[in-house]
Amino acid sequence: MTAEHLETAPSAAPTTPLDPSAPDPFAWLEEVEGEEALAWVRERNDHAHTTVGSAEGFAATEAAVREVLDSDERIPDVSRIGDHLYNFWRDAEHERGLWRRTTLGSYRTDDPAWETVLDLDALATAEGESWVWHGASLLRPTPEQLAAGEPWRRALVDLSPGGSDADVTREFDLVAKRFVPATEGGFERDTARDDGRTGAKGGLAWADEDTVYVFTDLGPGTTTPSGYPRTVRLWRRGTPLTDAALVYEGAEDDMYISARRSRTPGFERDLVSRSIAFYRSETFLVEAVGTPRQRLVKIDVPESAEVGFHREWLLVELRDDWTVTSRAGERTYPSGSLLAAPADAFLAGSRDLAVLFEPTPSTSLVGASWTRHHLVVNVLDDVKNALHVLTPPADASPGAAWTRSELPLGGGLLTVGVRAVDAVDSDDVWVTTTGYLTPSTLALATVTGPGAEPGVPEPLKAAPAYFDADGMVAVQHFAVSDDGTRVPYFVVGRAELVQPADPAAAGTAPTLLYGYGGFEIPLLPGYSGTVGRAWLARGGVYVVANIRGGGEYGPAWHQAALREKRHKAYEDFAAVARDLVDRGITTPAHLGAQGGSNGGLLAGNMLTRYPDLFGAVVVQVPLLDMLRYSHLLAGASWIAEYGDPDTADWEFVRTFSPYHLLDGDRRYPPVLFTTSTKDDRVHPGHARKMAALMLAAGADVTSYENVEGGHGGAANNAQAAHMSALAWTFLHERLA
Repeated sequence: MTAEHLETAPSAAPTTPLDPSAPDPFAWLEEVEGEEALAWVRERNDHAHTTVGSAEGFAATEAAVREVLDSDERIPDVSRIGDHLYNFWRDAEHERGLWRRTTLGSYRTDDPAWETVLDLDALATAEGESWVWHGASLLRPTPEQLAAGEPWRRALVDLSPGGSDADVTREFDLVAKRFVPATEGGFERDTARDDGRTGAKGGLAWADEDTVYVFTDLGPGTTTPSGYPRTVRLWRRGTPLTDAALVYEGAEDDMYISARRSRTPGFERDLVSRSIAFYRSETFLVEAVGTPRQRLVKIDVPESAEVGFHREWLLVELRDDWTVTSRAGERTYPSGSLLAAPADAFLAGSRDLAVLFEPTPSTSLVGASWTRHHLVVNVLDDVKNALHVLTPPADASPGAAWTRSELPLGGGLLTVGVRAVDAVDSDDVWVTTTGYLTPSTLALATVTGPGAEPGVPEPLKAAPAYFDADGMVAVQHFAVSDDGTRVPYFVVGRAELVQPADPAAAGTAPTLLYGYGGFEIPLLPGYSGTVGRAWLARGGVYVVANIRGGGEYGPAWHQAALREKRHKAYEDFAAVARDLVDRGITTPAHLGAQGGSNGGLLAGNMLTRYPDLFGAVVVQVPLLDMLRYSHLLAGASWIAEYGDPDTADWEFVRTFSPYHLLDGDRRYPPVLFTTSTKDDRVHPGHARKMAALMLAAGADVTSYENVEGGHGGAANNAQAAHMSALAWTFLHERLA
């Protein structure tokens, strides 16, 4: 940026809409840790605390949310590792969290005996760093080691300073319950960045006991324009990282390069993943990795497809139509299909594929989870899910038929998720069931094939009801968008508010409309004690819109709002807003809009394109300056979603860039912006600059920036409760 762009403030209120060819009057707010920028942030935070933070009901809302987040009655989500179930847990006494473990027998009891493996609060205190848990990957022992009684010992633990995407990785000994220092040969990825921060985007992945794949920032030329790793190397224990052998190097404009080893006994495979753009990738099978004979074999599928291996099988999930020629002739498989083939036969050139799922106008594939012998397929039908069990043929011959059976779980407006307990040697699955008014439950079930009785799920845990749902209902409606497309949405609240006796009468209940509409991510029913306590129990109506851009109807639903068609997502959301009014549920004065990240861009467009439809808007960790987004942090990785503003694409990108749509002569509803200084995915400058521009235009603006938290906005439960209470209190004040 030039010096003229870094002036501390414009000499007068900037002319709006902004001229994209002129210097940005608030470019100085892009300096994340700049002294003047942070002074501005502190001033706006003080204003938020003075107004919203001191409002009636704020303290009670914050306490109610914090109680939910800290509750000991929450279901501890677990993963089975050997003889133990591992869980990461945060509560009032452990703000940073505990990584802990127990046995299945103990987990079945009302009060499991947990053994602490790693205390992040103690680690943060000892090291003077605000560590945030980013997860762990464990090395599966070989069958010979397991037969000899050797325990699961080796883990790679990812820790983030303050919640940023950039993190560090350290080897951890699960038996000794300590980090293995580099002086003892332990693997450590601890990059010091040019901006003085610790960590980098990327990671380590186990190859074997003494070798890992490393993909991270290793200096100039090793990262992509989005800040992600561009190279993957094989790093042997006891050798300098600088000596790690190059396995693959992506192109300069690629998005992300990584690698992993599948250690399923008898089906060990080394795989390199090349993300070219958000929806384009290549997968390579690496033969003789790390030797002079090393060779990469590309999996010959469309770049838009996703591939996965399980034992002898290759799965291909399509985002676009795919025409192939097999022994049966030429065939086109439609976008959204899930296909299977014996991996060895496919690599040898066979294109005899089994169709495991093919979409219809109302159905889409939302997930597929392997067990040892079966594949559980999760299908949405008008955003309501059903589970099917597919069993591969025993001989794994090309084109052989798979058998199908049902897994009768869930139903209605409930979301059922299935996750394998251990896909290598078990057919057990974790089954999670949840709904807007139905607290979550966790059960253990065994998947069976055709002709066998389905395993009866064993209930393990049930979350408490955090609010009184008596008299409340959850219903699904459809709105009609500008082009005639039917857009589903869910409405939750008291029956008399959700289903008014006289639709012609104007409803006055405060109503919040939430959406996302991007990256093929569906929004499904789920229980939230926070929404229940802070909104529903106080007489509010909660609405979730399943707009285009999401994944509710598969790739086609997503692609319908890509790039130059982005406006379709916003038209859908506006159609839902109007439909709520037409049904007598609310009025524009009582209707709020909320979204975060890509949903923050959605909320920003509701604010600037449809201000008359809403009485208040909450915009969280948003993209807003779409002229600059691809130059800020990870923004370049989303060009496939939004377009490239540095090209002719700007002609359509500018139509959904809220920062350039703001018109000082229009009236806008009150708005709350929230972001995080530590967000290194979506730059906090988006929210800062939009707030400053609207303030200069005389709008009703509240903004708050948390100093920690990364893209999630909060690094611990206290921060999360505080941020949540600001939003709920702001909405109550403006809409009720």
